[in-house]
Amino acid sequence: MKNIVTFGEIMLRLKSPEHERLFQSPRLEATFGGGEANVAVSLSILGMRSRFVGALSRDAVGDAALRQLRAYGVDTDSVRRCPERTGIYFLETGADQRASLVVYDRAGSAASAMKAGDFDWPSMLGGTDWFHVTGITPALSQSAAEATIEAVEAAAAAGVTVSVDLNYRKKLWKYGAKAPEMMARIAAVADVVIANEEDLQLALGIAPPGTAADPQSGKLGPEAYRGLCEETKRRYPNVSVVAVTLRESKSADRNGWSAVLSGRSGFSVSRRYELVDIVDRVGGGDSFAAGLIFGLLEYGDEAKALEFAVAASALKHTIPGDFNLASREEVERLAAGDGSGRVSR
Repeated sequence: MKNIVTFGEIMLRLKSPEHERLFQSPRLEATFGGGEANVAVSLSILGMRSRFVGALSRDAVGDAALRQLRAYGVDTDSVRRCPERTGIYFLETGADQRASLVVYDRAGSAASAMKAGDFDWPSMLGGTDWFHVTGITPALSQSAAEATIEAVEAAAAAGVTVSVDLNYRKKLWKYGAKAPEMMARIAAVADVVIANEEDLQLALGIAPPGTAADPQSGKLGPEAYRGLCEETKRRYPNVSVVAVTLRESKSADRNGWSAVLSGRSGFSVSRRYELVDIVDRVGGGDSFAAGLIFGLLEYGDEAKALEFAVAASALKHTIPGDFNLASREEVERLAAGDGSGRVSR
């Protein structure tokens, strides 16, 4: 069984019921989530040993977040407890032409206060096979960015495979640094880069040759991303795998979903899923990242790993909450072509 460590922030998620506007009724659904924590939970459910490293408030909210992670088998022994607060995000789920809305309330959080030197990485990385971060934590603060860079450099020095999901968040990059200057330092030591339609451009400054700066125009097909992937590997020679998810947003609850991967064995294009009646798309990219990590470790076949990742993420869109609760068997069944939705008896 492989050991995976993720590093970042877990937040309290407060969501309006069903498709209501925020505070349309005096109720909010409280759960927890966050990019790196979502990956740790997915990998644990898929059968890997996963550990989440980060910082949480030393109060009842932080306690509840840890209980949630532990309930899914995630090792939380390396989480620091701090006087700072646990971050919050508010979610309003869209429908048809009304887009979903995310409002962050995470300034001054325990995770944003993390800094280089807070974690003893050489001892914490012993026996680790894979280390995963995202572009969200470096966007929180200068100190959190330096902590992330220290972490990935320590993992690389220890010979651990490093993956980064670029996860560009416009609302977060507010402390003065530009995303490309920080993310370039992380990509420089990464082995695997994961992105969506716009991340390569906005997080690393890599745009499709001869195209306008409109990554969500929907006019770029899978082949257009071959050049983007190859350019990423050219700029960052340590990177051996680049995977890009392709979301076609027809409405808030109807998307096309597929991905491409440029790896050691060539360029692969996944099967395309038509996602209709989406239940919850938050965490969709994280479920893809977890599926890809699992597939690359378990199968040793890049094309098969890509199909597993896309299928895992397709299933996540049917599950409320940040976490992907789909099992390995369910994902493999869908990846093999069984998407009938028939009752399993």
